[in-house]
Amino acid sequence: MAEITSFDGRTTKVDGAALIDVAVGELLARVGERVRQARARRNIPRRVLAEISGVSPRYLAQLESGEGNISIGLLMRVAIALDLRIEWLVGEDDPRASEVLRMTELFRDAERSVQAQVMSLLTATEPQGQRAQRLCLIGLRGAGKSTLGQLAGEALDVPFVELNREIELAGGMPVEEIMALYGQEGYRKLEADALSRVVATHDRLVLAVGGGIVAEPATYHRLLSHFHTIWLKASATEHMERVRAQGDERPMAGNPEAMNDLRSILQAREALYERAHAQLDTSGASLDDTLKRLLALIAERGFLE
Repeated sequence: MAEITSFDGRTTKVDGAALIDVAVGELLARVGERVRQARARRNIPRRVLAEISGVSPRYLAQLESGEGNISIGLLMRVAIALDLRIEWLVGEDDPRASEVLRMTELFRDAERSVQAQVMSLLTATEPQGQRAQRLCLIGLRGAGKSTLGQLAGEALDVPFVELNREIELAGGMPVEEIMALYGQEGYRKLEADALSRVVATHDRLVLAVGGGIVAEPATYHRLLSHFHTIWLKASATEHMERVRAQGDERPMAGNPEAMNDLRSILQAREALYERAHAQLDTSGASLDDTLKRLLALIAERGFLE
Protein backbone atom coordinates (compact mmCIF):
# COMPACT_ATOMS: atom_id res chain seq x y z
CA MET A 1 0.00 0.00 0.00
CA ALA A 2 1.13 3.58 -0.69
CA GLU A 3 0.03 6.82 0.98
CA ILE A 4 -1.03 10.02 -0.77
CA THR A 5 -1.70 13.33 0.96
CA SER A 6 -4.47 15.62 -0.25
CA PHE A 7 -4.38 19.42 -0.22
CA ASP A 8 -6.29 19.54 3.08
CA GLY A 9 -3.60 17.42 4.78
CA ARG A 10 -5.52 14.17 4.93
CA THR A 11 -3.55 10.99 4.26
CA THR A 12 -5.14 8.10 2.39
CA LYS A 13 -3.78 4.62 1.81
CA VAL A 14 -3.96 3.60 -1.83
CA ASP A 15 -3.06 0.35 -3.52
CA GLY A 16 0.22 0.71 -5.43
CA ALA A 17 -1.29 -0.45 -8.71
CA ALA A 18 -4.12 2.06 -8.35
CA LEU A 19 -1.57 4.81 -7.74
CA ILE A 20 0.24 3.87 -10.94
CA ASP A 21 -3.06 3.91 -12.84
CA VAL A 22 -3.69 7.45 -11.55
CA ALA A 23 -0.23 8.58 -12.68
CA VAL A 24 -0.73 7.02 -16.12
CA GLY A 25 -4.12 8.70 -16.44
CA GLU A 26 -2.62 12.07 -15.56
CA LEU A 27 0.14 11.57 -18.14
CA LEU A 28 -2.33 10.68 -20.90
CA ALA A 29 -4.49 13.67 -20.04
CA ARG A 30 -1.46 15.99 -20.03
CA VAL A 31 -0.20 14.70 -23.38
CA GLY A 32 -3.66 14.95 -24.94
CA GLU A 33 -4.11 18.54 -23.75
CA ARG A 34 -0.70 19.58 -25.07
CA VAL A 35 -1.29 18.00 -28.46
CA ARG A 36 -4.69 19.69 -28.70
CA GLN A 37 -3.23 23.08 -27.72
CA ALA A 38 -0.31 22.78 -30.16
CA ARG A 39 -2.63 21.82 -33.01
CA ALA A 40 -4.96 24.71 -32.21
CA ARG A 41 -2.10 27.23 -32.08
CA ARG A 42 -0.97 26.14 -35.53
CA ASN A 43 -4.54 26.03 -36.85
CA ILE A 44 -4.05 22.50 -38.19
CA PRO A 45 -7.22 20.41 -38.70
CA ARG A 46 -7.04 16.94 -37.21
CA ARG A 47 -7.32 15.27 -40.63
CA VAL A 48 -4.31 17.27 -41.85
CA LEU A 49 -2.28 16.35 -38.76
CA ALA A 50 -3.22 12.73 -39.47
CA GLU A 51 -1.90 13.03 -43.03
CA ILE A 52 1.35 14.72 -42.01
CA SER A 53 2.08 12.40 -39.09
CA GLY A 54 0.81 9.13 -40.52
CA VAL A 55 -1.32 8.61 -37.38
CA SER A 56 -4.98 7.84 -38.02
CA PRO A 57 -7.66 10.42 -37.11
CA ARG A 58 -9.14 7.85 -34.70
CA TYR A 59 -5.89 7.57 -32.74
CA LEU A 60 -5.51 11.35 -32.71
CA ALA A 61 -9.05 11.78 -31.36
CA GLN A 62 -8.33 9.28 -28.59
CA LEU A 63 -5.00 10.91 -27.84
CA GLU A 64 -6.46 14.40 -27.53
CA SER A 65 -9.25 13.14 -25.29
CA GLY A 66 -6.72 11.66 -22.87
CA GLU A 67 -7.97 8.14 -23.54
CA GLY A 68 -5.45 7.04 -26.15
CA ASN A 69 -2.86 4.50 -25.05
CA ILE A 70 -0.70 5.57 -27.97
CA SER A 71 2.72 4.02 -28.62
CA ILE A 72 5.93 6.01 -28.29
CA GLY A 73 6.52 5.62 -32.03
CA LEU A 74 3.16 7.11 -32.97
CA LEU A 75 3.55 9.89 -30.40
CA MET A 76 6.93 10.75 -31.93
CA ARG A 77 5.24 11.10 -35.32
CA VAL A 78 2.69 13.51 -33.82
CA ALA A 79 5.47 15.53 -32.15
CA ILE A 80 7.42 15.80 -35.41
CA ALA A 81 4.32 16.85 -37.35
CA LEU A 82 3.66 19.61 -34.79
CA ASP A 83 7.35 20.66 -34.84
CA LEU A 84 7.70 19.85 -31.13
CA ARG A 85 10.11 17.81 -29.06
CA ILE A 86 8.46 14.69 -27.67
CA GLU A 87 9.94 15.55 -24.25
CA TRP A 88 7.69 18.60 -24.09
CA LEU A 89 4.59 16.48 -24.69
CA VAL A 90 5.31 13.93 -21.98
CA GLY A 91 7.39 15.91 -19.45
CA GLU A 92 6.23 17.23 -16.10
CA ASP A 93 5.07 20.84 -15.97
CA ASP A 94 8.24 22.94 -16.11
CA PRO A 95 8.46 26.76 -16.37
CA ARG A 96 11.37 26.34 -18.78
CA ALA A 97 9.17 24.33 -21.15
CA SER A 98 6.74 27.25 -21.29
CA GLU A 99 9.61 29.61 -22.01
CA VAL A 100 10.84 27.45 -24.89
CA LEU A 101 7.34 27.22 -26.33
CA ARG A 102 6.93 30.98 -25.98
CA MET A 103 10.22 31.56 -27.82
CA THR A 104 9.08 29.18 -30.56
CA GLU A 105 5.86 31.13 -31.03
CA LEU A 106 7.73 34.47 -31.03
CA PHE A 107 10.09 33.16 -33.71
CA ARG A 108 7.20 31.84 -35.79
CA ASP A 109 5.43 35.25 -35.68
CA ALA A 110 8.55 37.42 -36.16
CA GLU A 111 9.42 39.27 -39.36
CA ARG A 112 11.58 37.26 -41.75
CA SER A 113 14.49 39.65 -41.26
CA VAL A 114 14.38 38.99 -37.50
CA GLN A 115 14.13 35.23 -38.06
CA ALA A 116 17.19 35.41 -40.34
CA GLN A 117 19.17 37.23 -37.65
CA VAL A 118 18.19 34.67 -35.01
CA MET A 119 19.11 31.74 -37.28
CA SER A 120 22.41 33.41 -38.11
CA LEU A 121 23.27 33.65 -34.43
CA LEU A 122 22.16 30.11 -33.63
CA THR A 123 24.02 28.53 -36.55
CA ALA A 124 27.15 30.67 -36.36
CA THR A 125 29.27 27.66 -35.36
CA GLU A 126 27.95 25.25 -38.00
CA PRO A 127 30.75 23.60 -40.02
CA GLN A 128 30.30 25.29 -43.43
CA GLY A 129 32.88 23.06 -45.09
CA GLN A 130 30.69 19.98 -44.69
CA ARG A 131 28.34 21.37 -47.33
CA ALA A 132 31.11 21.41 -49.95
CA GLN A 133 29.52 22.45 -53.27
CA ARG A 134 26.26 20.63 -52.75
CA LEU A 135 22.99 22.45 -53.37
CA CYS A 136 19.54 21.11 -52.43
CA LEU A 137 16.13 22.44 -53.46
CA ILE A 138 13.34 21.86 -50.95
CA GLY A 139 9.62 22.67 -50.89
CA LEU A 140 6.19 21.17 -51.36
CA ARG A 141 5.24 19.08 -54.34
CA GLY A 142 4.71 21.34 -57.34
CA ALA A 143 7.35 23.86 -56.26
CA GLY A 144 9.40 23.17 -59.40
CA LYS A 145 12.30 21.41 -57.69
CA SER A 146 12.83 18.81 -60.41
CA THR A 147 12.40 21.17 -63.38
CA LEU A 148 14.51 23.97 -61.93
CA GLY A 149 17.06 21.56 -60.51
CA GLN A 150 17.60 19.93 -63.91
CA LEU A 151 17.92 23.29 -65.69
CA ALA A 152 20.22 24.74 -63.01
CA GLY A 153 22.45 21.67 -63.17
CA GLU A 154 22.76 22.01 -66.96
CA ALA A 155 23.47 25.75 -66.74
CA LEU A 156 26.13 25.28 -64.05
CA ASP A 157 27.55 22.05 -65.49
CA VAL A 158 26.99 20.07 -62.30
CA PRO A 159 25.14 16.75 -61.84
CA PHE A 160 21.45 16.86 -60.98
CA VAL A 161 20.03 14.13 -58.73
CA GLU A 162 16.46 13.47 -57.60
CA LEU A 163 16.46 11.75 -54.23
CA ASN A 164 13.26 9.87 -55.05
CA ARG A 165 15.02 8.26 -58.03
CA GLU A 166 17.79 7.09 -55.71
CA ILE A 167 15.16 5.69 -53.36
CA GLU A 168 13.49 3.84 -56.24
CA LEU A 169 16.83 2.35 -57.33
CA ALA A 170 17.50 1.10 -53.80
CA GLY A 171 13.96 -0.18 -53.31
CA GLY A 172 13.66 -1.74 -56.76
CA MET A 173 10.22 -0.23 -57.36
CA PRO A 174 8.44 3.14 -57.77
CA VAL A 175 7.98 5.35 -54.72
CA GLU A 176 4.22 4.76 -54.74
CA GLU A 177 4.77 1.00 -54.46
CA ILE A 178 7.39 1.47 -51.74
CA MET A 179 4.88 3.49 -49.73
CA ALA A 180 2.14 0.92 -50.28
CA LEU A 181 4.37 -2.02 -49.35
CA TYR A 182 6.56 -0.61 -46.56
CA GLY A 183 4.54 2.38 -45.38
CA GLN A 184 5.79 5.81 -44.38
CA GLU A 185 8.37 4.41 -41.97
CA GLY A 186 9.95 2.16 -44.60
CA TYR A 187 10.07 4.99 -47.12
CA ARG A 188 11.74 7.34 -44.61
CA LYS A 189 14.40 4.72 -43.86
CA LEU A 190 15.20 4.38 -47.57
CA GLU A 191 15.18 8.17 -47.88
CA ALA A 192 17.74 8.59 -45.08
CA ASP A 193 19.96 5.87 -46.57
CA ALA A 194 19.75 7.43 -50.04
CA LEU A 195 20.73 10.85 -48.68
CA SER A 196 23.76 9.34 -46.95
CA ARG A 197 24.84 7.71 -50.23
CA VAL A 198 24.52 10.99 -52.12
CA VAL A 199 26.63 12.79 -49.50
CA ALA A 200 29.27 10.06 -49.67
CA THR A 201 29.49 10.04 -53.48
CA HIS A 202 29.01 13.71 -54.49
CA ASP A 203 30.92 16.81 -53.43
CA ARG A 204 29.30 18.93 -56.15
CA LEU A 205 25.69 18.55 -57.32
CA VAL A 206 22.16 19.93 -57.37
CA LEU A 207 19.69 17.73 -55.44
CA ALA A 208 15.89 17.77 -55.35
CA VAL A 209 14.14 16.09 -52.40
CA GLY A 210 10.59 15.18 -51.44
CA GLY A 211 8.53 17.79 -49.64
CA GLY A 212 8.14 15.70 -46.47
CA ILE A 213 11.84 15.27 -45.75
CA VAL A 214 11.71 18.31 -43.45
CA ALA A 215 9.44 16.38 -41.05
CA GLU A 216 12.16 13.81 -40.28
CA PRO A 217 14.45 15.63 -37.77
CA ALA A 218 17.58 13.49 -38.16
CA THR A 219 17.40 13.36 -41.98
CA TYR A 220 16.62 17.07 -42.27
CA HIS A 221 19.49 17.97 -39.92
CA ARG A 222 21.84 15.90 -42.10
CA LEU A 223 20.51 17.68 -45.18
CA LEU A 224 21.06 21.13 -43.66
CA SER A 225 24.53 20.15 -42.48
CA HIS A 226 25.75 18.76 -45.80
CA PHE A 227 23.91 20.91 -48.37
CA HIS A 228 23.31 24.57 -49.10
CA THR A 229 19.51 24.54 -49.15
CA ILE A 230 17.04 26.76 -51.02
CA TRP A 231 13.31 26.71 -50.27
CA LEU A 232 11.30 27.13 -53.47
CA LYS A 233 8.14 28.88 -52.29
CA ALA A 234 4.75 29.21 -53.94
CA SER A 235 1.15 29.65 -52.90
CA ALA A 236 -0.99 26.60 -52.21
CA THR A 237 -3.07 27.39 -55.31
CA GLU A 238 0.00 27.41 -57.54
CA HIS A 239 1.30 24.19 -56.01
CA MET A 240 -2.01 22.50 -56.86
CA GLU A 241 -2.22 23.99 -60.35
CA ARG A 242 1.31 22.90 -61.23
CA VAL A 243 0.69 19.32 -60.10
CA ARG A 244 -2.53 19.17 -62.13
CA ALA A 245 -0.80 20.72 -65.15
CA GLN A 246 1.51 17.70 -65.07
CA GLY A 247 -1.57 15.53 -65.59
CA ASP A 248 -1.78 14.32 -61.99
CA GLU A 249 -5.34 14.60 -60.67
CA ARG A 250 -4.67 12.58 -57.50
CA PRO A 251 -4.46 15.60 -55.16
CA MET A 252 -8.12 16.44 -55.92
CA ALA A 253 -9.51 12.95 -56.46
CA GLY A 254 -12.31 12.19 -54.02
CA ASN A 255 -11.25 14.94 -51.62
CA PRO A 256 -13.28 18.19 -51.72
CA GLU A 257 -11.09 19.54 -48.91
CA ALA A 258 -7.85 18.99 -50.85
CA MET A 259 -7.04 22.69 -51.24
CA ASN A 260 -7.70 23.47 -47.59
CA ASP A 261 -5.61 20.48 -46.59
CA LEU A 262 -2.76 21.66 -48.81
CA ARG A 263 -2.86 25.11 -47.25
CA SER A 264 -2.76 23.57 -43.78
CA ILE A 265 0.19 21.34 -44.69
CA LEU A 266 2.05 24.33 -46.12
CA GLN A 267 1.34 26.32 -42.96
CA ALA A 268 2.38 23.43 -40.71
CA ARG A 269 5.70 22.98 -42.52
CA GLU A 270 6.49 26.64 -43.05
CA ALA A 271 8.69 26.95 -39.96
CA LEU A 272 10.65 23.87 -41.08
CA TYR A 273 11.14 25.12 -44.64
CA GLU A 274 12.31 28.46 -43.28
CA ARG A 275 15.36 26.74 -41.80
CA ALA A 276 16.72 26.58 -45.36
CA HIS A 277 19.78 28.73 -46.03
CA ALA A 278 17.93 30.77 -48.68
CA GLN A 279 14.44 31.20 -50.14
CA LEU A 280 13.14 31.86 -53.64
CA ASP A 281 9.51 32.82 -54.21
CA THR A 282 8.35 31.40 -57.55
CA SER A 283 4.78 32.73 -57.32
CA GLY A 284 3.50 34.32 -60.52
CA ALA A 285 6.85 34.01 -62.31
CA SER A 286 7.69 32.32 -65.59
CA LEU A 287 10.08 29.38 -65.71
CA ASP A 288 12.77 31.44 -67.48
CA ASP A 289 12.54 34.27 -64.98
CA THR A 290 12.60 31.89 -62.01
CA LEU A 291 15.65 30.07 -63.39
CA LYS A 292 17.51 33.37 -63.85
CA ARG A 293 16.72 34.40 -60.29
CA LEU A 294 17.73 30.97 -58.98
CA LEU A 295 21.10 31.11 -60.76
CA ALA A 296 21.63 34.67 -59.52
CA LEU A 297 20.86 33.58 -55.94
CA ILE A 298 23.28 30.65 -56.16
CA ALA A 299 26.03 32.93 -57.44
CA GLU A 300 25.30 35.66 -54.91
CA ARG A 301 25.49 33.25 -51.99
CA GLY A 302 28.45 31.35 -53.39
CA PHE A 303 26.73 28.00 -52.87
CA LEU A 304 28.64 26.19 -55.63
CA GLU A 305 32.00 27.94 -55.32
